[in-house]
Amino acid sequence: MVASATDEAARPPLSGVRVLDFTRYLAGPFCTQLLADYGADVVKVESSRGREFRFPGADRDSYFFLSANRGKRSITVDLKREAGRALIDRLVPHFDVIVENFRPGVMTELGLGAERLCAGHPRLIYCSISGFGKDGPYRDRPGFDQIAQGMGGFMSLTGTEESGPTRAGIAIADLLGGIFAAQGIQLALLAREHSGRGQVVDTSLLEAMVSVLSWGAGMYFETQRAPGPSGQHHPLSSPYGRFEAQDGYLNIAAGNDAMWGKLASALGHPEWLEDARFDNPVKRIGNRDTLSHAIEAVLRDHPVAHWVQHLNAAGIPTGPVLDIEQVFADPQVLARQMLVELPHPEVGTFKTTGLPVKLSATPGAITRRPPLLGEHTDEILRESGLDGDEIVTLRRNGVL
Repeated sequence: MVASATDEAARPPLSGVRVLDFTRYLAGPFCTQLLADYGADVVKVESSRGREFRFPGADRDSYFFLSANRGKRSITVDLKREAGRALIDRLVPHFDVIVENFRPGVMTELGLGAERLCAGHPRLIYCSISGFGKDGPYRDRPGFDQIAQGMGGFMSLTGTEESGPTRAGIAIADLLGGIFAAQGIQLALLAREHSGRGQVVDTSLLEAMVSVLSWGAGMYFETQRAPGPSGQHHPLSSPYGRFEAQDGYLNIAAGNDAMWGKLASALGHPEWLEDARFDNPVKRIGNRDTLSHAIEAVLRDHPVAHWVQHLNAAGIPTGPVLDIEQVFADPQVLARQMLVELPHPEVGTFKTTGLPVKLSATPGAITRRPPLLGEHTDEILRESGLDGDEIVTLRRNGVL
């Protein structure tokens, strides 16, 4: 059936883009998952000896693998064999993008580095994600999420004076590295539309963390003093932070004088507006502890749900601090389709987070569960021009 013009216009924005995915662990897989979410055909190249994060004896893939590999197809190839690398050479002309997150130099040692492949395929986009980037004095160091959180300044801004530098509760450096890599690939695809040529996209976990320092870096640039941990409250505004109510925690963001006035009234203490300790933003920051204790003394009279309803009704940005179970029962999260469920042969029902960006005309979609190891090997090889006898021979020789 021929697609209509309307059907064609509604295709996901990356439809037709083919990605050969050599990534492992989290930063790279998260990048390629994002591309798959918006229509790219992502083929994950995995070792015929087994996949990462599937522990010996386990009868199913781990939550770690499942969380970053939806939407992909899987092919197994032994890259340590010359025949395996030769097979990749046959696949490359059928793809637009290569993504890898090995330590710099590993793909070159395999004969699959950017310089050689891009020279032979000038439209190819080759994305490398590493701990520290392809050059500089730390180039050859192994890089992992928490190392980048610490070296990128993030941990110095997180936590409290008592706790000391604190990591994020998720692998934020890996995830940001994946997001920036996906952005770089899409920019390179856009540039290729104009120039007809591909290019190398190079990013790292360290650069991802430094790039989001934002006003934290700005404070240092302005004062020449490194800001310390901000704790549970915004360092530049008060009252703006986490507060304790009768049965849990909530965040209140009274970020300007107008909201401060509404908050004082909503909490039944309009006299705070005349208190010399709190009558301007600078004083409220300087007397943050005193003000926070006064606010919490009021909040402890009622549960979180009461204050979320009451304060939002008064025009004050307020939200509960939810755990993960509560997040995926929240009506707004569900209304925005941020929980998706698909059938899976190993786990029964595969649950995953939804798409954070909704496009009105060309939306993405989550329609493919994470692949089983090597599940699509034969179909991918046939698409690339190999016949059945060749596939049988490759499998007999241990290449697949």
